[in-house]
Amino acid sequence: MMQPASEPSLVDDPRVAVSDRRSILPISDHQEVDEISADNDENNERDNEDNRLFTTRDLSTVLVLFYINLLNYMDRFTIAGVIPKVQSYYYDVDNALAGLLQTVFICSYMILSPIFGYLGDRYNRKLLMGVGIFFWSAVTLAGSFIPEDYYWAFMLLRGMVGVGEASYSTIAPTIIADLYSKSMRSKMLAIFYIAIPFGSGLGYIAGSQVAELMGEWQWALRVTPGLGLIAVILIVVVVREPERGESEGGSHLGHTGFIADLRSLCFNKSFVCSSLGFTSVAFVTGALAWWAPKFMLLSINVQGYNETIDSVSWIFGIITCAAGLIGVCSGSQIANWYKKKNPRADPLVCAFGMLSCAPFLYLALALSRYNTPVTWVLIFFGETLLCLNWSIVADILLYTVIPTRRSTAEAFQILMSHLFGDAGSPYLVGAVSDAVSGPKPDTVTEFISLQNSLYMTAFVTVLGGAAFLFTALFIEKDKKRAEQIVRVEIKTRKESLLVEQVALEESHHHTENSESNDQYSYLNAPAPDTTYVTNPPPLSDISPVV
Repeated sequence: MMQPASEPSLVDDPRVAVSDRRSILPISDHQEVDEISADNDENNERDNEDNRLFTTRDLSTVLVLFYINLLNYMDRFTIAGVIPKVQSYYYDVDNALAGLLQTVFICSYMILSPIFGYLGDRYNRKLLMGVGIFFWSAVTLAGSFIPEDYYWAFMLLRGMVGVGEASYSTIAPTIIADLYSKSMRSKMLAIFYIAIPFGSGLGYIAGSQVAELMGEWQWALRVTPGLGLIAVILIVVVVREPERGESEGGSHLGHTGFIADLRSLCFNKSFVCSSLGFTSVAFVTGALAWWAPKFMLLSINVQGYNETIDSVSWIFGIITCAAGLIGVCSGSQIANWYKKKNPRADPLVCAFGMLSCAPFLYLALALSRYNTPVTWVLIFFGETLLCLNWSIVADILLYTVIPTRRSTAEAFQILMSHLFGDAGSPYLVGAVSDAVSGPKPDTVTEFISLQNSLYMTAFVTVLGGAAFLFTALFIEKDKKRAEQIVRVEIKTRKESLLVEQVALEESHHHTENSESNDQYSYLNAPAPDTTYVTNPPPLSDISPVV
């Protein structure tokens, strides 16, 4: 009689962590779980050796991705360095419309990110990045030729820049994750994410200085397109695209459905909470990056001094570069050091940076009317603390999400952080400032209104710190679950390949035996019937032929 099909066991469910399986298994089966745990210990002992095994081309790949990320943020904040000139050129558009310029770009960027995230998990990543960067360079250059009567067309082209950036930002970190693992991955991500504040600072500097040198702000937009074409060539020639999951030993991992990916990400508490924390980072950086140069210019004018937007953007750019370099590197190193003592180090360092940033931002805004040098110093420390978490947040995502979902996870983190972060913060700050100041305000009124509007950034940093503290509650469990899923799938695929190989060998052996039996089958054939030969029938029994 046929036995009924057995129910799937929780022991075989890859979503169940190793530590949880001990409560499911009988005592006699604990040995298998202990062997898996021992394998984990051996893998951890080999991490230092594995991290040293990287090629020159892998390092070159990271440097090319760093270069492109640098151009990405240079282009994004070039406009911010010359925003008063843009407002004057397009018939004195108000602060709300000027902030909307950045909002349109971020909206297209965040809407298209999930699409490129889906493609990045399934198709050639080098091709996607190359096409996206070429498109981004072309529309950036085209935007510099829009006449003053067509502000809507200029805004449209700035929005189309987000198409190119979405194709790159969702994919590049996953390539680094597939090239390196563990501590070496953290170091390479730190190099990659230094480009964000460093590139932002260079955007202010390059935009303001090129505009001053050439006499027209449009020339600020004509710097990065040529450098973008060089980036496309470097992607084709230098960048190596690894197999997804290669650094974890999981080459050729299988894909799951898009809905299944989304469901998994929604139940990944570390991913959700860290994304909320990063949303706060995006809100604050977006508001400060867009309005800080103009705010500082107003504060200097209120004190009775005369400065130009070019000189203020130059100072702010240098401060942003220095703060980014120190903040990103310090955050990565502190997290790696503290991780040896506390496995929850990554989200705790992020929380410390956000909560410590709040008082510096508040004091910088409050004292800006009285002492400019002190304000610059406070802005430097605030930005440094804000930059502690850039590479750490990316690392959290990469080790709590399995390799075949990472581009999708990057895309939806971008969508969330920009939708509730820097997509609206420049416009929100500008709109609140306009509402407080009223139409055609004087310098003092405009300064006070923008100051009061920017105070919201200090409050948002506190919310971000709370989100990272919640991340610390779940980080260990989610990391172990992701590692276990990868390990089980690798083991399953190895067993499947072994079964296929054995079946192939048996089939080949059976074919050889069949051919051998056919060749010598006459030796085993039955003897022919010789009855008519030995005992012929009487002639009378043979019918005559008619």
